[in-house]
Amino acid sequence: MNYEQAVRKLKEAGQEHILSYYEELSEEQKEMLLAQVDMTDFSILNSLKNQKEENAKGKITPLAAMQISEIKEKEAEFKAIGIETIKKGKVGAVLLAGGMGTRLGSDDPKGMYNIGITKQVYIFQRLIENLMDVVKLTDTWVPLYVMTSDKNHNATVNFLKEHDYFGYKSDYVAFFMQEMAPASDYEGKVYMEEKWKISTSPNGNGGWFSSMYKWGVAQKAMADGVEWLNVFAVDNVLQRIADPCFVGAVVANNCAAGAKVVRKCAPDEKVGVVCLEDGRPSIIEYYELTDELMNAKDENGDPAYYFGVILNYLFKVDDLEKIRERNLPLHIVEKKIPYLNEKGEKIKPEKPNGYKFEQLVLDMIHEMDSCLPYEVERNKEFAPIKNATGVDSVESARKLCKENGIEL
Repeated sequence: MNYEQAVRKLKEAGQEHILSYYEELSEEQKEMLLAQVDMTDFSILNSLKNQKEENAKGKITPLAAMQISEIKEKEAEFKAIGIETIKKGKVGAVLLAGGMGTRLGSDDPKGMYNIGITKQVYIFQRLIENLMDVVKLTDTWVPLYVMTSDKNHNATVNFLKEHDYFGYKSDYVAFFMQEMAPASDYEGKVYMEEKWKISTSPNGNGGWFSSMYKWGVAQKAMADGVEWLNVFAVDNVLQRIADPCFVGAVVANNCAAGAKVVRKCAPDEKVGVVCLEDGRPSIIEYYELTDELMNAKDENGDPAYYFGVILNYLFKVDDLEKIRERNLPLHIVEKKIPYLNEKGEKIKPEKPNGYKFEQLVLDMIHEMDSCLPYEVERNKEFAPIKNATGVDSVESARKLCKENGIEL
């Protein structure tokens, strides 16, 4: 993109201020800024105008989960189907690892955080060890696709290479970068991080498949015969990945997607809940649950919205292909955004001063024709690390790891 083209694009978007310092920049900085203008989708800022209408929920009704008792009855059947599917090379795993360990007091990518007590045990290591269990069971390497962000890509790639992928075969590991979204003030005016750099943040985990596609990684996966992708978060160190029983249950029930769920520990626990929205599978966030929904009962007298998602989903690639060009809802998040003021001085705000824009993987479920909520044992598969101490913390995850016989 040349200067004139950038001016036209920014004028249409109402963001001409982005080139305010252009004449002061070095040739290299000019190229970097023009390339960023070329790559940036400013249309997402339009969502500020009608954000309430865009994300309004439809009619919410319960969606029954396949509970542990039913899974145990059919475990041998599901496991056999899952193992066969994996052995045929039809299952890949997608690790969503674009985040940083800021809330844990670390400047490194979150996956590099050491949760060990007597030895070094990294979050990435725990996840790969869990996937290795399936490799050993099926005698098949499951392709592992790692999503990074421009904030942590080099550090993540170098760390995994230095640790020899914790025993995982490097031929089966591929990286791709999450797309970025501009950050703006409350009026939708994009902030500048540097005179040559627009302030951006990762566009949320809902853009994983389109990002995978832009990097050519999705096309390679399909060419290799991958038909199912198990998408999972970086912060749950106990989760089972490419779990044969889960894969088999989703395949056997002819569903387009599956979602691992756990029984909530309290009606107001901060986890999204599987449901139907206007008759289609959906996930409603904890803060969207009304008192009426929170206290609703199903036909057995149990809580109707009882099962929370743990960000471990299985998607059929054919169905992902169908929705790739669709626009998922944008979630507008108020944040503290460092920026350059009108004098070109760097300002680090002490309170929120604008918005970041995210798409969430949970919204992909609503695009699917069917989804199987699949219950797992909370104490065996749910140890998220979101905080340094307290609930969902390094402390609580260490305790659960020990309960499950994992040496730290």
